Order: sequence, then C-alpha cells, then structure tokens
Amino acid sequence: MEIYPNDEFNRKLVENVHPEGWVNPEPSAPYDMVVIGAGTAGLVSAVGAGLLGLRTAIIEENYYGGDCLNFGCVPSKGLLASAKIIQKLRRSSLYGISADNLKPEFPKIMERMRRLRSEISKNDSVHRLKSLGIDVYFGKARFIGAESLSVNDKPLVFRRCIIASGARAAYIPIPGLKEAGYLTNETVFSLIELPKRLAVIGGGPIGCEMSQAFNSFGSEVHILDQGQTVLPREEKEISLFMTTKLQQEGVHMHLGIKIRRVERQGNSKRIYYEREGVELFVDADEVLLAIGRQPNVELDLESAGIEYDPKTGVKVSKYLQTTNSKIYAAGDICSVYKFTHAAEAMAKIALQNSVFPFGKKDVEKLVIPWCTYTQPEVAHVGKYKSELEKEGILYRRIHVELKEVDRYVLDGEENGFIEVLITEKGYVLGATVVAHNAGEMIGYLTFAVKEKMKISRLYNIIFPYPVSSMLIKKAAGEYMATKLTSRVKKMLGIYLWGWRLFN
Repeated sequence: MEIYPNDEFNRKLVENVHPEGWVNPEPSAPYDMVVIGAGTAGLVSAVGAGLLGLRTAIIEENYYGGDCLNFGCVPSKGLLASAKIIQKLRRSSLYGISADNLKPEFPKIMERMRRLRSEISKNDSVHRLKSLGIDVYFGKARFIGAESLSVNDKPLVFRRCIIASGARAAYIPIPGLKEAGYLTNETVFSLIELPKRLAVIGGGPIGCEMSQAFNSFGSEVHILDQGQTVLPREEKEISLFMTTKLQQEGVHMHLGIKIRRVERQGNSKRIYYEREGVELFVDADEVLLAIGRQPNVELDLESAGIEYDPKTGVKVSKYLQTTNSKIYAAGDICSVYKFTHAAEAMAKIALQNSVFPFGKKDVEKLVIPWCTYTQPEVAHVGKYKSELEKEGILYRRIHVELKEVDRYVLDGEENGFIEVLITEKGYVLGATVVAHNAGEMIGYLTFAVKEKMKISRLYNIIFPYPVSSMLIKKAAGEYMATKLTSRVKKMLGIYLWGWRLFN
C-alpha cells in the first residue's frame, strides 16, 4: 500500500508513520503487553500500557495512525472543510456578497489536505511511541500459540495481548470491477486531478460525504445503491431528507438498483445496473467503492484459540475478552461501531480489563454517538423510534425545526431539525440532530442518555445568546410547555387572582 503522490507532505507523513529503513527491535524477554494494530485502538492501548509501566510492543503492517490518520477521518475532514467553504460561497448572494467566477482548484485542495495530515501525523508517529519506551514493530503479525505470535518470522511471547487490527474497505464481487479499476477510502485521497465524472457505489456515510464533497469541487457525481434512500441506518425521515438534499445540490441518484457489471470503455468506465427489470448504465471516469468495512482477521487466530467470524470480526465478551483469556480486542476488529471515538473508548476498557483483576468495565454500558459529516451533518445517539416500537417501549417525540432558532436564521442555515425521544416522565432515550454543527451538539444529548437524565435538566442550561445550541434548549422547552396541565393552569389562575387582590 503506497501513499501517493510522493511530495514533501507525504514524505513527512511517511517519515512519521512508516519511515524507510526502520529496524525492528530484537525481542528477548516476554512482553507484558503486545498490541496488534496501530490505529486509534492500538495506539491508545499501547500508550496506556506504556504509561502503566508495562513492557509493551506494538505491531503494524502498514502505517501507524491507521485508517483514521491516513485514509479516513483526517483526510476526509480536510476535504470536507474545503467543500463547506465552496458550498457557502455558492450561496453568498443570500448574505449580500458577490462571489462571481468561483473556481475550486482541486490540486490545491488536495495539497492542503496532505499538508495538514502530515502535521497531525506527529501525534501518531513511531518516534513518539519509541520515546515512551514502547518497542515498535513493522510487519505481519500471526499467532503461533496461546501466548505467542510472530512478526516477520520473529517470535514474540506475551503475558497479555490486545488485538486492534481494525478493518478495511469491503469489496463486493461485481463482474469487471477489478479489471476496470476502482477507488476506496485508501486510494481516493491520492487523487491529484479532479474526476470529471465520479460514480460512488454505496449510499452510506462515506459515500454521502465524498459525493457531496466532489460535487462541490465540480465533479458530476452519481450515487448507486440498492436501497431506496441514502443513509439507510438512519430513520426513514432523515434518509429521505438527505437524499433530497443531495439531489437538490446536483448529485445524481440511482437507487433501488442492482449493479450487474462494469466495463472499461476507453478511458472511462461504464456501470451497468438493473432497475425494475430494465438495464441502464452510468459512465464515469472514476468509481469509488464505499459499501462499508470488513475486519482484518487474517492473523492465524485459530493458533491462539480465538473464535471469530470473517464478516463481524473477533468474538469478545462484554469485557472485550476473546475466547483466549489472555487476549482482548478493541475497535473495528470486534465492534459494529466502526468509529474512531468508539475505538478509543473500547481500547481503554480492554487495557483496564486485561491488566487489573478488579473493577472490570463493561463495553455494553458505553453510549456511543455518531455523526455523518455531510452538510448539514447528521448526528445520532441512543434509540431510534423503530427500535423503541419494536421493543414495545412507549415514548414521546419532540421535533424542532432549525428555523425556530435565531442563530440558524441569522446564519442562513435553517435546513434541518432536532428530534428527541423521551419517556412519558421525560427521560431522554435517544436523539437525532440534522444541522450544520450537529456533531458538536450531540455531546449534550449523549450525556443525557448516558446519565439517564430528564430533558428538563437540559432546559435549565444557560446558553449564551444567540448560539445554535439553543436548539437543545428549544426542544427541552417544548417538553416543559406540555407540563403546564389544565389543572396546574387552573391553580395558577386562582393564585394570580389572589395575588392581584392583595398587591
């Protein structure tokens, strides 16, 4: 796997995360902790073990920092920042500003991303890990026993191990796709020229984020998905909202389809698909495959007595312990929540549970929010309506449009809403925010779900006016207004009659 192009920024990145000529240490005594994988879960595990004073080793086959730094969160959010500016400028007339002849310069956008990624990479660098006393290895890790593994044919013995080998872009066997060539999240950030036409297979978070971004940059973007809407994990209302939003921006939707084959036609690629029995096609210069993630389980796990599933990953208990009592797992390799923040939280649990025999932490008690960084962003935490209905749990729904909050009106960002699901007594069960900064606000609601709070407590927060977070208080206010029952109003009326009489 090569990071391209070979410019000063990528050379700086590689020097930090996979320096040329690196020599692995010579293992001698057993390690207290061996960590497989140097993405978020692996780095948090290794650094934490090192700080505890454990003799620690970490092994990575490709690049330290994992997908998040090299092929995921960091580069994608760098591109989305540029896309956000472009989207704003295209609506500049609404703000009394003329921004004629707007011309996104894709090579400079990508160069900016590479520069920022290289600067951030020092946090995940092998040099930092080595300075903390951690033995840093490059190579393919394979288990050779219940308490041992090998790296490049060198055996390492351990007392404890944490598997954090992560996941990679999933692949589906579409006839002709490999031969025609395609991009994934591991290669799309190496582009130096803007594709005139981009076909995105998959309408999930990655597909939507990249489709909106490349559409902003000037590509003709097509989304192809077997579902009837994008973001199928979200509630139907939200999926329809984002489908319509992307269509309004000019993204071409090919939904409810089955892809049949891909053929190369000169310098372009033709994707044939079927909808309602009719064969159609889309032509593209590049094809981005964005259908999800699959776990990296190719570690000879059987040799260590570790049970796993090729599709879902390593089997773990609620304490993140594998079927080998000395080996734990964290992050994408064993979780349905394939997010950086989830990997970090799980790594802390795996480390604590693997080292300390008391105070075991339960991963099932984590409350994990997520956010799709489209514009507007879509953030969620807790239960969905469909889940509550399936479980037979009674709930109330509070829905507030962004146009009801002054700051969104002033910012010209009224397209979105908040939805909070509560019990009859007002306890927060789940929430979804669709807004340009939804990811920043979901933290309040995550805390409310985790602490089993009543929404009335959110109403008592004093926000500085006019911040967009007043959206949360507005939702809480909707609930508080319903608490003023007819009986309470009658009693208040009697009190006010007496108050006026004596004042």
